[in-house]
Amino acid sequence: MKKVLSVLVIALVWTLSVAARTQSNSMAPATSDSSKSKEEKNAKAKNTGKGENTSKEEQSKEQGKSNTTAAATPLTPTNSGGETSDAPSRSVTTVPSGVPVTNSAPPKEEPKATPLPTNIYRVGAGDVLDIRLLNAATRESTLFTVMADGLLEYPLAGEPLQVAGLTTDEIDARLTSKINLYEKPQVVVSVREFTSHRVIVSGLVSDPGTKVLRREAMPLYVVLAEAQLKPEAGQATIVRADRQTLTINLSDQKATTVYVLPGDVITVSAPPPAPPQFFYIGGQVTSPGQKDFHAGLTLTQAVLASGGTTRFAGNKVKVSRQGEDGKLVTTEYNLKQIEQGKIPDPLLQAGDRVEVGRGGW
Repeated sequence: MKKVLSVLVIALVWTLSVAARTQSNSMAPATSDSSKSKEEKNAKAKNTGKGENTSKEEQSKEQGKSNTTAAATPLTPTNSGGETSDAPSRSVTTVPSGVPVTNSAPPKEEPKATPLPTNIYRVGAGDVLDIRLLNAATRESTLFTVMADGLLEYPLAGEPLQVAGLTTDEIDARLTSKINLYEKPQVVVSVREFTSHRVIVSGLVSDPGTKVLRREAMPLYVVLAEAQLKPEAGQATIVRADRQTLTINLSDQKATTVYVLPGDVITVSAPPPAPPQFFYIGGQVTSPGQKDFHAGLTLTQAVLASGGTTRFAGNKVKVSRQGEDGKLVTTEYNLKQIEQGKIPDPLLQAGDRVEVGRGGW
């Protein structure tokens, strides 16, 4: 009996162990499947999150594009992150559609034009300045002379100022910066007596001597008008301070606009003698050849200046004149008709060729 019971117990234990093994084998795949499903769910969740983030980024890009293409949108910087950090913030600038963004440099200031020498005056030694301080109603003398070394002694400015070569506006600015008696000094400077810019005029003028320029330069015709040219004056010679020499023909109006500078010496003289001019006569005259020509010479005068006609001379005279193209143009005249007053006595020109014909020619 005991043997039978022990056999049953062993069989029951073996059966239970087999059942347990079978159950464990059936549960293992389910566990792995559940873990796999969990991993797949997590992956899907991540992918879903990425997709949502991507869609959000795409939406933000689309929104940025729509903001960029909006018409007449003002330029407003916006913070892209909205979070505070140590890194420098970036700004996004939106511009109206069709307007290019360029980093153009600010326009350069054009240099100031240099004033003409006929429009300015630079103070020199000996000039007398009228300096008025509008802040103080004073009756004291306001005249101050520029000393030989170019210094100006103005009591309210302290030490003497170097003013030679400056304009009255520049002197005004220097005095204003030096006067400390008033908070905002108002200074007005002008030239009362011009003495530093001098030229000398001599020669064929009624009022020779030293002339004073009231500008840095003056046209020659202005200076000569003050000196009063004589009728016989024909040319002016200008000697500069650097020994440069200019000769001006006074009959040329454009030439007389040349500038006269301080220190110039001007000599007015008669025009130079004109180069000799001639006409040429031949044929039936007593003294043919080259003859002196002067303005106003007529044909009959030219014949008489050549000793008159010979006894073989006829009435016809040919005058040949060179044209601009270098070719000679010949005109025929009748001396008898000229002498009888039937036709005018023609004027000759320098270089004319006159030929008196023979009778029966």
